[in-house]
Amino acid sequence: MHLNNLIDLDELSVSEIDELITTANKIRENPWAFRESCRGKVMATLFYEPSTRTKMSFQTAMYRLGGEVVGFDNPQNTSVSKGESLKDTITVVSGYTDLIVMRNPMEGAATAATFFSKVPIINAGDGGHLHPTQTLTDLVTLYNEKGHLDHLCIGLCGDLKYGRTVHSLIKTMTRYEGNSFVLISTPELALPQYVKDVMDAANCKYTEINNLTDAIKSLDVLYMTRIQMERFATQKQYEEQKGIFVLDSEKLSLAKKDMKILHPLPRVDEIALDIDSDERAKYFDQTVYGMYARMALILTTLQNSHTIKPHKMPYSTHAAKCNNPKCITQTEKYLPNLFKECGDMLECRYCDDRMLI
Repeated sequence: MHLNNLIDLDELSVSEIDELITTANKIRENPWAFRESCRGKVMATLFYEPSTRTKMSFQTAMYRLGGEVVGFDNPQNTSVSKGESLKDTITVVSGYTDLIVMRNPMEGAATAATFFSKVPIINAGDGGHLHPTQTLTDLVTLYNEKGHLDHLCIGLCGDLKYGRTVHSLIKTMTRYEGNSFVLISTPELALPQYVKDVMDAANCKYTEINNLTDAIKSLDVLYMTRIQMERFATQKQYEEQKGIFVLDSEKLSLAKKDMKILHPLPRVDEIALDIDSDERAKYFDQTVYGMYARMALILTTLQNSHTIKPHKMPYSTHAAKCNNPKCITQTEKYLPNLFKECGDMLECRYCDDRMLI
C-alpha cells in the first residue's frame, strides 16, 4: 500500500485499513524490529490548537521508528501570529521535512494544506470535523479487545455534533458489515445530518436517544466523549450541556460483561474515576494502541514515499461561499470555493457543511 495524504479514512479501502491494523499489531508484538525504519526522516507536527495524546503519540511514534521531529504546539510562537497564511506555512515546512502532521481548529484545513505541500499531509484533527488517526487508534483498540470490527452495537455518547472523533469513527465503521449505532446526546448536540446520510447510504441501523441508562444494556462498545467547551460560542451554552451524561458504576452495572468502554480523552467529568479499575474500561489502553497505530501510519506513508508535487489548486466550482463560520475558507480567503451538488444542496468539499443551492 502507498499512501500520499491521509485527510479522511474514507480515502482508504477497507482492505487498506485492515493492512494498517495488521502493521500496527506487528510493530506492537516486536517494536525492536522497526527501530531504524525511519532513520534519516523528519516529521513536522504543526499543532494550531492544544493536544496531549495525539501530538505526543505522533512524536513518540516517529522517535521509536528512528526518525526526527520538528514543529510547534503554539502558533503564537510562530509566524502565524504575524499573519502568515496556511499556504505559506505549509509551503515552507514541506521544504524542510518528509511528512507533515497537522491539527488546526478550522474545518477543512488539512484538505487545503494538500494544495501547497511537497510532502504527505496527515490530518490530526480539523476543528469539529474529522480525526482520522484517532479513528485508526479506535479500530486497532477494538480489533484487539473485541477480536473483530463487524456486527457490533456501538453506543456514542455526549458531544456528537462537534465530536470529530465520533464523525470519523461512524463513517469508518459503517463500512464493516452488520454494525449498528446508538446515538446518545441532547438535541442540541445531535449528530450532523451529513454523518447520518453516510449511515443511511450504508443501510446501517441507528437510533437516537437521550438517556444513557436505557441505552447501555444493548451495547457491545460504549464510546464516551466530553462536552467540548472550546467548540461553544458562549460559556452559558457550554454550562447548559456539561454534566448531562455521566458513566458511573450504577449505570455500568446494567451493561454486558464484555462491553468495552472507549474515550478519545481528555476526560472531564463524563466517566467516574472508579470506572477506571473496571476491566471493561479500555481508554488508557487505547492511548497505547494509538501510538502503534500512528507508527504503522507513519511507516506506511514514508516507506515508498518520494517528494510529491502539491495538488494543483483547483478553480472554484461555484460562486457560492461556505456559510460555516469554522470552515477554513473563512480565514484563508485565497482558497477556491469547492462544492459538490447533493440534490438541492451544496456540500462544501473542505468541511462537509451543506446549504441550499
